[in-house]
Amino acid sequence: MRCAMVLAVILCGVCPAARAADPVSPIAAEPRWQSLFDGRTLGEWKQTPFGAEGEPLVADGVIRIPMGGDLSGITWAGDFPRRDYEIALEARRVEGNDFFCGLTFPVGDDSCSLILGGWGGAITGLSSIDGRDAGDNETTDARVFEKGRWYAVKVRVTEERIECFLDGESIIDQATEGRRISVRDEVIPSKPLGIATYATTAEVRGLRWRPVAADAESP
Repeated sequence: MRCAMVLAVILCGVCPAARAADPVSPIAAEPRWQSLFDGRTLGEWKQTPFGAEGEPLVADGVIRIPMGGDLSGITWAGDFPRRDYEIALEARRVEGNDFFCGLTFPVGDDSCSLILGGWGGAITGLSSIDGRDAGDNETTDARVFEKGRWYAVKVRVTEERIECFLDGESIIDQATEGRRISVRDEVIPSKPLGIATYATTAEVRGLRWRPVAADAESP
């Protein structure tokens, strides 16, 4: 009886069904986020020369963009991709009643702006699509933005589309093929990458980016 049990164990050891499963190739990990702000200095961020703009300040891990005469903001002076990337940040309105996050970002040969809280405080959208700004195109929407509340913002740019997310919710999915992508003339100093406010003091933090595959699925 003992010999029979030993034989059974040996046979199981060589039986294909009893072998450990072949290792499965791991799913490729998403690229890591790369910081655009160290929380202590402006670094590659420079004051945007709009004229009558407020001077940006860094304190307590945030960048404060003070209210300007009209536009005020910061522009990135370092290298940045033109497409196939995601950029993310958190932003909040501190004072004022207009847009607290006008995020201008590269899209191929030009740039585009995501506007949050424009036209008196509520309008969201892209400026510009075929020459039509965030208040007058298919991306236009209206939302209530609470003063002092942080909002998580993410923009994803690939060869074929611009996708924008607010607090994890998709708010814009704009195809770019055959469309003219640009910024309003007043925002040209923000190109290719910048953050602007209009008659509003805002704070931003957690600025970061990462590359994405051109054919990757939307998050």
